[in-house]
Amino acid sequence: MESFSTFKISKQLQYAIEDLGFEKPTPIQSQSFSVIQSGKDMVGIAQTGTGKTFAYMLPILQGLPFSMQEQPRVLVMVPTRELVIQVVEEIEKFSKYMNVRVLGVYGGVNMNRQKEAIVLGTDVIVATPGRLYDLVLSRALQLKSVKKLVIDEVDVMLDLGFRFQITNIFELLPKRRQNVMFSATMTDDVNELIHDFFTAPETISVAVSGTPLDNIKQFCYSVPNFYTKINLLVNLLQDTESFSKVLVFVSNKKSADLLFTELDEIFGEEVAVIHSNKTQNYRIRSIENFNEEKTRILVTTDIMARGLDLDSISHVVNFDTPPFPENYMHRIGRTGRAEQEGTSFLFYTEKEEPAKEAIEALMNVSIPLLEIPSEVEISRQLTYEEQPKHHEGNNPLNIEDSGKGFHEKSEKNRKVNLGGSYKRTIKKKYKKPKTKGDKNFNRRNKNK
Repeated sequence: MESFSTFKISKQLQYAIEDLGFEKPTPIQSQSFSVIQSGKDMVGIAQTGTGKTFAYMLPILQGLPFSMQEQPRVLVMVPTRELVIQVVEEIEKFSKYMNVRVLGVYGGVNMNRQKEAIVLGTDVIVATPGRLYDLVLSRALQLKSVKKLVIDEVDVMLDLGFRFQITNIFELLPKRRQNVMFSATMTDDVNELIHDFFTAPETISVAVSGTPLDNIKQFCYSVPNFYTKINLLVNLLQDTESFSKVLVFVSNKKSADLLFTELDEIFGEEVAVIHSNKTQNYRIRSIENFNEEKTRILVTTDIMARGLDLDSISHVVNFDTPPFPENYMHRIGRTGRAEQEGTSFLFYTEKEEPAKEAIEALMNVSIPLLEIPSEVEISRQLTYEEQPKHHEGNNPLNIEDSGKGFHEKSEKNRKVNLGGSYKRTIKKKYKKPKTKGDKNFNRRNKNK
């Protein structure tokens, strides 16, 4: 059995690992160590919760000598503010017995405070792409000393629209550097980024997208509409002993707020919600309360929950069926971590059934279908999106059905304004000469 003692690492890192209680490396940690330590470019394909942060930071910290220079030598880019805070905390744990300066920068807070922190000097900077690019443009931060670049959850960054900032940051970095990228899925956009900026990268894949985790029990319910989904979820959550720590995924911020409002009336302080419209302090507090089990139910969107270190989740509820089957794998991967047992539920409507079938095709597994309990009320209330849309057949704003309302111009209205009549008369009477000062032509006409 492989252990961290077989890694060629310093005593300071060994002491930190012992303090953290880590006994053996995860597959991504084991396979990444020698590749990253060698200085090669690397692309890691791993699901959320496989220990990616330690996988890239352990070899990087091992090869990071002490320095007093102000500008960073290691750059780690992550998609969200919460993930910046989390990664900084983990690096500080790993480097507990080392003299390593770590700084996290992200949007939504005063940039001047971050500029002041940069001036004091840092070895490792963890940043969201948007704020990092702003700091570079303001000349508060220089990237010329960066030797190691790590991009974590790159597929989420591209989904969030950070392509412009990422590509520009690549151009500003030194040409001679090591690139390390981690992604849960290999999309065309990710492949394009690798092709443009990586040099002969080595790919390590420890959890192929679409491989269901063996320690997660999966079930699904066929539900007619949004409010019936709420009734079903409330019914399940009544079992407080089994549903001790529940992560509920919805497709967008509007649905998250609507669901939270309904659950808040029943469960009160047991439920919280996080999405990108919430303030930074509210989001951090909600995550802390959930991790400390002060709240039992956390409603969130895909983007907010990716990469967050949420432990001991008993159940994942897919309140909405994700349109991309890979996202389903990210969601259920939040439970059943560290060899614990986990359970996931998928709610799908008739409209969402094709997305559910795509998930099953990706995993090559049929998710067991459960009957809705008889005590769950089938609601007739529909959300605005679910309500049937009425199309007026004789709507004059519809050009195809416009009829006689749209006609050709009459003859008099087709006339073009050619200028005043006086100008036209003068122009007709005094035509331009056929020659432009041809003396020979004029002389010949004069002699006739």
